Amino acid sequence: MTAQNASNAKTRVAAIGMTHWHSLWDAAYLRHLDAMPDVEIVGIHDSNAETAAHRSSELSGDIPTFTDYTAMLSELAPDFVLALGTHITMAEIAHHLLDNRTPFIMEKPMSFNARELAGVVEQAESTNGFAAVPLGVRSSPIIHHAKQLAEAGTWGKITHFYQRMNRPTSDRYPAWGASWMLDPAQANGGCLRNLGSHGLDCFVYLTGEGDNIEVPGASLSWGTYHQPIEDYASVLVKSASGVTGTIEIGNGFPYDGTDGQMKVAFERAILITDGAEIVLHTADGSETIQPTGAPAESVLRRTIDAAVAGDKPPVSARDCYNAVRLIDLAYLAAGNPYGTAAV
Repeated sequence: MTAQNASNAKTRVAAIGMTHWHSLWDAAYLRHLDAMPDVEIVGIHDSNAETAAHRSSELSGDIPTFTDYTAMLSELAPDFVLALGTHITMAEIAHHLLDNRTPFIMEKPMSFNARELAGVVEQAESTNGFAAVPLGVRSSPIIHHAKQLAEAGTWGKITHFYQRMNRPTSDRYPAWGASWMLDPAQANGGCLRNLGSHGLDCFVYLTGEGDNIEVPGASLSWGTYHQPIEDYASVLVKSASGVTGTIEIGNGFPYDGTDGQMKVAFERAILITDGAEIVLHTADGSETIQPTGAPAESVLRRTIDAAVAGDKPPVSARDCYNAVRLIDLAYLAAGNPYGTAAV
């Protein structure tokens, strides 16, 4: 952090690679940053000048735009960076930010494949660089409560994890200025590459077994939209201690919503989402659990606060790598349809 920031001035944030749909839609990071009273967006980058100008026009204030992010960083010297971009450009951007000692948060998968991301992780850890990723589902109430139960041993060990996340049609990407997501040469996959990180990260987080998790099987489908990228994926994971997981991901929900559910099974209980509620099922019956834990959408706020305080990222590049490694293994288990998985 700069001396100016240390004196309680606003945190100066620059944004790189705003062709990503999360710039203004869905997670809508720019809109959240624009609404933070202690944050000032000082620059917006995209290699396409019209995209950068459009993102700037949607926000308050007269924010300068750039088509060269290295020039933007050199001129503005921001305190913090929101880094998005395309999957094929993410690792390059991450390395540049780490080279310049600029704290940043970058969208998953932070890379084109796990091998690229391993290099980012190595640099971040060897230089104590601040490289964060907004994998906020691990902070959701059900995962927060499941982690507490697992650590306390209340109902025995975790035996199985299940997540289903079926989001709206992938046609939303071109509508949101991110048509590159339909091109395997830039995205390196479809719904699994984009959405799979969430459930897989939760599995790693709950089991705490990191690299000691494998992918016994996976299946992909292109049957809904017949696009170059898959629109459905089912992945089986298993930890070294024997915990199994089933992760289902899709882009098949027929309107702007989500068909989703999570379950965490213990030896003597099952914790499950039921609509907006969390229910614990045991031999004594069923109990609705009062949600606790940080909302998933707060990960951006918590990450900026950690960077300003000089703390570690809430969710690190290493955490993202643990999930992306499993994504690559899943593509291999499904026949490696894009030929570019690199664990």
